[in-house]
Amino acid sequence: MNEEHIIFESRQDAGRYLATKLTEYKNVPTIVLAIPNGGVPVAIEVAKAINADLDLVICRKIPLPLTPEGGFGACADDGTVVLDEEVVKRVGLSRQQIEQEANKVRAEIKRRTLLHKRDWPPISIMGKTVILVDDGLASGITMTAAVESIRHRHPKETIVAVPCSSILAAKKVERVADKVVIYYKGHMPMFRVGDFYQNWYDLTDEDIIRYLRQWRMR
Repeated sequence: MNEEHIIFESRQDAGRYLATKLTEYKNVPTIVLAIPNGGVPVAIEVAKAINADLDLVICRKIPLPLTPEGGFGACADDGTVVLDEEVVKRVGLSRQQIEQEANKVRAEIKRRTLLHKRDWPPISIMGKTVILVDDGLASGITMTAAVESIRHRHPKETIVAVPCSSILAAKKVERVADKVVIYYKGHMPMFRVGDFYQNWYDLTDEDIIRYLRQWRMR
């Protein structure tokens, strides 16, 4: 981890910093939508700070077949699929390969949806301001899928809010969202979200269940 890039102590800390840029939405009809897993603790702090409702939009990157740390697209929980056509063309993926990898991600999204939203009452976002939150944007493809998915539910305004983002990802989501709020934009050539956090680790399903239980009991 590059010590020069550290800005936030934790995801909760990042959420509190991010909320300072969203005060205009306090006590107005707003819904904060978290992208699990990393976006959940960030979104909870934002929702608490602006007194908003909280829900999940479950999106996942579609990994490249032989290099899963890279991705060529993303899926959302309503079936929305967004592809990075430049990556697809560069790698030379066939439509069969794309569909095969996308189906694996759809199955994972279904599992997560059943796990995290089975007891979660649905929230209508029609005509309301929606703030989509993640812990950071590296490529922006997952957030792009989330925005495209949410637009199908006819919100009043779709806002992307993240603690940190690469310049490339910021430009990508600016093309699809009504507004983008980023606490810190990274200009470094190799952008890694984890470099901006002192305490960075992958959250488990159990972590998310605990966070959501605490939210309900607040």
